[in-house]
Amino acid sequence: MITAAVAGLLAGYGIAIPVGAVGAYLVAVTARTGWRTGAAAALGVATADGVYALLAVAGGSVLVPLLTPVMTPLRWVSAAVLVVLAVRAAWTAVRAHRAGALASRDDGAPGPGPARAYLTFLGITILNPMTVIYFAALILATGPAAPSSAPERTAFVLAALLASASWQLLLTTGGTLLGRTLTGPRGRLATALASSTLIVVLAVRLVG
Repeated sequence: MITAAVAGLLAGYGIAIPVGAVGAYLVAVTARTGWRTGAAAALGVATADGVYALLAVAGGSVLVPLLTPVMTPLRWVSAAVLVVLAVRAAWTAVRAHRAGALASRDDGAPGPGPARAYLTFLGITILNPMTVIYFAALILATGPAAPSSAPERTAFVLAALLASASWQLLLTTGGTLLGRTLTGPRGRLATALASSTLIVVLAVRLVG
C-alpha cells in the first residue's frame, strides 16, 4: 500500500508539474481574483486528475483504445475554450483599465467566483484525455507491481490527487504574490495581457 501511495504521488506530480496553458491560466486567474478563487480553481484541476487516475486504475487498458480516436477533437475543444477564456480575460482587463478600476481581488471585480472557477477548471482539465492515458501507461508499465487490490488502488488515486492539488495550490500562491506585487493599474493590465498571450500560445501548441 505504501508502494502504491508513493507511485501515486510520483504520477500525480509527473502530470501536474509541467505548466501548460491551464497552469498559466490558473496563475492569471489567481492574480486577478485572489487566493480563494485560485484555490477553488486548483482543486478543480486536481479533481480532474484524481478522476482520471481512478479511471486508469479501474480499467486503463480498456479506456486507452476507446479514447484514442477522440483525442484530437477533444484537444481542439480544450484549446478553443482556453483561447476564448484568454481573449475574454484580456478584453475585461482592457475595459476595466479604461474605466479606471482594473480588477481587484475578491471584491466584486471582474473574474469568476470560487464555485465557477472550480467548475471551469474541472471542465478544461477533463477535456484532456491524455491524463488518463498517462496514468494508464504508467500502471501498465509497472506490470505485476501495479496496484491491484482495492486498498492499493485507493492509495494510488488519493496520492495522485494530493500531489496534483499541492502543486496547483503552489501555483495559486505564485498568482497571489503576482497580484499583490503588480497592484498598479498599468502593472495589472500588462500582466493580464501577457498572461492571455501566453495562454493562447500554449493552447495553440496543444493542437500543434
